[in-house]
Amino acid sequence: MPGLVILSGGLDSTVCMALAARDAGGVLALTFDYGQRHRIEIDRAALVAAHYGAEHLVVVLDASRWGGSALTDPTIEVPDAEAEPGASADAVPVTYVPARNLVFLAVAMGVSEAREADVVYLGVNALDYSGYPDCRPEFVRAFEAAAALALKRGVEGNPVEVRTPLIALTKADIVRLGVSLGAPLHLTWSCYRGDDRPCGRCDACALRAKGFAEAGVPDPALTG
Repeated sequence: MPGLVILSGGLDSTVCMALAARDAGGVLALTFDYGQRHRIEIDRAALVAAHYGAEHLVVVLDASRWGGSALTDPTIEVPDAEAEPGASADAVPVTYVPARNLVFLAVAMGVSEAREADVVYLGVNALDYSGYPDCRPEFVRAFEAAAALALKRGVEGNPVEVRTPLIALTKADIVRLGVSLGAPLHLTWSCYRGDDRPCGRCDACALRAKGFAEAGVPDPALTG
């Protein structure tokens, strides 16, 4: 069962890559260059794909052309975690990229049909996350149903499955799973800011630090 992994180069998608490498009969890594300020994650995704000997396909979709997110618009500041307390906030944070997972999954479906991949792995999480609406299980299931109607293989009775194996895990659970699978966590990048080192202050850094601390595991990306 060939699998496609939407690989950002972050912690969650890398653990998904490890799961796909274990369970799927061949893996294709799909990364998006969408104009994100933290472009270092694209390089990290390439390293993770190489670690698993997987083909790495990079698709350019420049969301910076329309902006609307602190991750793609340089005029919008990435807030510190103290000012943006993740999923406990009432409002969707400014680091939300409009329709990102909707667009990514749509492209992934096209690639899957072209490459005859049966499963798409998406590393979304609905527990320790920043409150993005496109990380929720109800969105994923609705998209999967819509894709079954849109694809040739879907109407022929062979739809592409969307697997979200991390969606109900805490960040600490994800760290533990990654360690147990031997995932190259030292290669991953989570920081929203595009510096040489993780800032340690943004929401992504705070959630990552929380996960490693609760798992009782040193973050290998910070010890090198």
